[in-house]
Amino acid sequence: MKFNLRPAAVALLGVLSLTPALANADQATFPAGSTMERLSKASTLRIGVKFDQPLFGLRDLSGKPIGFDIDIAKLIASKLGVSANKITWVETSSSNREPFLEQNKVDFIVATYAINDQRKKVIDMAGPYIVGGQDMIVKKGNPLNIKGPDDLAGHKACVISGSEGQSALAKKYAQTQIVPFDVISKCVEALKNGSVDAVVTTNFILAGLVSRDPNNLQLVNNLFTREPWGVGMPKSENDFCHFVSDVLTEADKDGTYGKMYDATLKTYVGGDGKLPALDQCP
Repeated sequence: MKFNLRPAAVALLGVLSLTPALANADQATFPAGSTMERLSKASTLRIGVKFDQPLFGLRDLSGKPIGFDIDIAKLIASKLGVSANKITWVETSSSNREPFLEQNKVDFIVATYAINDQRKKVIDMAGPYIVGGQDMIVKKGNPLNIKGPDDLAGHKACVISGSEGQSALAKKYAQTQIVPFDVISKCVEALKNGSVDAVVTTNFILAGLVSRDPNNLQLVNNLFTREPWGVGMPKSENDFCHFVSDVLTEADKDGTYGKMYDATLKTYVGGDGKLPALDQCP
């Protein structure tokens, strides 16, 4: 399924924000009754994001959300013809993302959201727009010599409640003492004060945390899962899934995706800045 998408001009902001500013797209037109028509005509577009994820979703000093997930969300909004001032940013956590979609609290979610079969039972997901994996951070110098998940046996590892990290440890590394929190910032504080011995989550998130505090945190750099991130949406909105896939594909072809990736992520996580192969929509 293909949609005729009008190009949105993209300009990179200054070095401090590292966030592309998407110009307002011309008013797009969509098939009557489609999800895209409904979203484009709504008084506001409600997008679920995180505000505690360095590189992906944070608030800057003025309170505006910034990061790679924010850029992806703005790109989709611009292709719907929705201007930035019509976006309502809704803070989400790993544990409430599916409920927010099921309860119609958001229109879609871009929030470090891993694609998996369990989630696809209750929501739809487009993507992946990036692929990473679970890793760990420890105190600078790695005093406990934790080199991988097997070394967590008998140690306390902090995870985000409802996250891929929590699931991976529970399934394969059961001797780990898992300590769940609702937000990653609490895990980092627990690591610093010695309440836990490691923090487990996606390597991209961890790289962002280390970039903000390199004197106290250290990345183990040993991936033990594959984790594709996608855009979450309510179940059975397959037309919107195809639309988002087309937006991502077009952005990769015209260089928009690469510019966004280079401006926000490349310095910290490397990579070639190319869009991964997309999953098929329902």
